[in-house]
Amino acid sequence: MNPTRSTALARAALGARRDDQSLTEPHILETRFRWKGVLLDGARRGGLLIAPDRATAHALLQAEGIIAARLDALGPAAPARTSTREVTAFTRQLANLLCAGLALVQALELLARTSPRSGLPRVASGLARRITAGQRFAAALAAYPAQFDRLYCELAGIGEATGSLGSALARLAEQRERAAAQRAKLRAALAYPCGVMALAVIVTAALLAFVVPTFEQVFDNFGAALPGPTRAVMALSAFLTDWGPLSLAALAAIALVAARLMRGRASARMAFDRFLLAAPAVAPLARAIAAARWSRALGTLLTAGIPLADALGVLANVTGNAVFTAANAEIEARLRRGERLAHAMRAVGCFPAALVEPLAVAEESSALDAVLLDWSTLAEREVDERLAFASACAEPLLVMVLGLVIGSLIVALYLPVIELGNVV
Repeated sequence: MNPTRSTALARAALGARRDDQSLTEPHILETRFRWKGVLLDGARRGGLLIAPDRATAHALLQAEGIIAARLDALGPAAPARTSTREVTAFTRQLANLLCAGLALVQALELLARTSPRSGLPRVASGLARRITAGQRFAAALAAYPAQFDRLYCELAGIGEATGSLGSALARLAEQRERAAAQRAKLRAALAYPCGVMALAVIVTAALLAFVVPTFEQVFDNFGAALPGPTRAVMALSAFLTDWGPLSLAALAAIALVAARLMRGRASARMAFDRFLLAAPAVAPLARAIAAARWSRALGTLLTAGIPLADALGVLANVTGNAVFTAANAEIEARLRRGERLAHAMRAVGCFPAALVEPLAVAEESSALDAVLLDWSTLAEREVDERLAFASACAEPLLVMVLGLVIGSLIVALYLPVIELGNVV
């Protein structure tokens, strides 16, 4: 497709989506119904059903071969709950169905029937109803903000406007699958160190709480002064016995308050993300992950034909890092004032030079999308290598730490016995 025509279509799609969003309510109001009915073979059945209205509930039951004898409304239904993995699977399946030639409404109705028991059948059937009523697909997606973020809606809108919705959804699915794979690798890299540290804490606490008091009773019968390491272990055991439960409750309360602050206050999240980008061991990895997500999302939007400034407006929370989110907003403002992308990225100061310098050259050759996607692939590969290296180094180091802690406790406990043996 001609790049100029693609950009024009992208601008038209963005304008149409903004018009649709002004007429779209922010959420779906659905009702829980309790029904009793009769199957075609005469068997009586009953159950619960979620539908937007009574007529739709009757239609859904009739589609299952059920004649409703009674339908009682129980009140508003809770919003549909879906996981990130389920939304990604839904995107991939919908893209495959569209590329196979199915109509959009037909594909959504098929997914509503074949999806596993989760919130996705409700979402798929709701999307199908809205499209049948005359809404654009992107506007229907915007009614489910918990499942489909702005980047998702914008790319779907561009695909819908350009007649390439299947390929647009395939790109979205690929991007989400890449992000999910990176998160899985990060969790896998952290699982072993966290498990070993938890084991070390549990074993140490058990020794201090149950084993050390027994030795303390034996040492009291000696009537001799105990060595310094042994006295320190005894004091730590007494503190854990007296204040351990209270300290654990205080730590849990602090963690809960911190988690709520992180979710509820932008300033707390900003402070935490600044700390991550400043921590010596964590900063390079956190910066590389955020920059890779940003560059891949921006490259995908530019490939779809969205203008650069408009594309930056879509990337609000794509990195998951508040510092990069604020930097993205600053870059967008600078671009609208006439600055170049590379100059604006240097000004915000949080993007690595390995990304900024190639973009300065790519701006002159109109190859921003290709450079962004290529760099994101290299950055993701580098992140994977760093995670593998950190995990390989952490295993022996943590085993040594665990052995040192347990060995120090044992030596401290047996030191009085050894000294007593030397005296005798």
